[in-house]
Amino acid sequence: MTQKGITMLKKFLFIFCCISLPAHAAEFEPDRLVTYKTVDDVELKLHVFEPEGLKASDKRAAIVFFFGGGWNGGDPKQFYEQGRHLSDLGMVAFSAEYRVKSRNNTTPFECVKDGKSAIRWVRTHADELGIDPDRIVASGGSAGGHVAACTGVIAGCEEAGEDTSVSSVPNAMILFNPVLDTTDKGAGANRFKPEQQTDLSPCHHVKAGIVPTLVFHGTADTTVPFENAERFTRLMNEAGNQCVLVPAEGKGHGFFNGTFFRSRNDGTDYKLTMEHSVKFLTELGYIPPPREKKREKEKKSDQSQ
Repeated sequence: MTQKGITMLKKFLFIFCCISLPAHAAEFEPDRLVTYKTVDDVELKLHVFEPEGLKASDKRAAIVFFFGGGWNGGDPKQFYEQGRHLSDLGMVAFSAEYRVKSRNNTTPFECVKDGKSAIRWVRTHADELGIDPDRIVASGGSAGGHVAACTGVIAGCEEAGEDTSVSSVPNAMILFNPVLDTTDKGAGANRFKPEQQTDLSPCHHVKAGIVPTLVFHGTADTTVPFENAERFTRLMNEAGNQCVLVPAEGKGHGFFNGTFFRSRNDGTDYKLTMEHSVKFLTELGYIPPPREKKREKEKKSDQSQ
């Protein structure tokens, strides 16, 4: 190949890479991975996103995300974009691995056990992670939203041998088109025996004392009925709990993903859900208000001079 041909090939490869790779993809890589649970020969890891300047002595709020995939598959990368965004705002964010049928031949019960183990592990290690053990959020989408919801709603379903004196219940929940009814009126009934269909069905276990919850759901979702989210929100409020439903008009399942994970999405719905999430977390005191964040940044700048 001539020198001119080599130069043209290099230009082509450069343009191809720029088009193919998501913008700022490197920004969404986790800072590190830690193992939170080992079952037989399976190591389950948390993909960790840490805010700049994090110290073990800090008391940051934390959020644990659980990917969707029908309890059958899925990828922690689904929440990398959200994790990095919230870590940039001062939280410690985790995207959790958990056992699924395609990889581990498991049922939704093992998924929920892993979800509870993840919350418990973060709370147990809060001191070394720079986390406030009383400000931990569970979050997730679809089946991962179900896992997150079960950590806050379902009693029991804990992994044998764990220290249950440390709570696996989060302090708040943010749920994206979650499975909230596992009967024929909802989604996933075929994954449960008939006598088990309400065992892990959040709509059937709502009671007073459940943590503050934010729910996002598309009104045109054909995978998980929008009615389930409406019913869950109504039951939560009737029980005296704080629960807000943000309907996404005309949107289907998975609408909330950004372009990093779902390239066909334009990022508009991702931005909207994150704006609502940040507002929710700020009102809870988990993210500093904008003026306070500015003062903290100025203080760090002065200290470094």
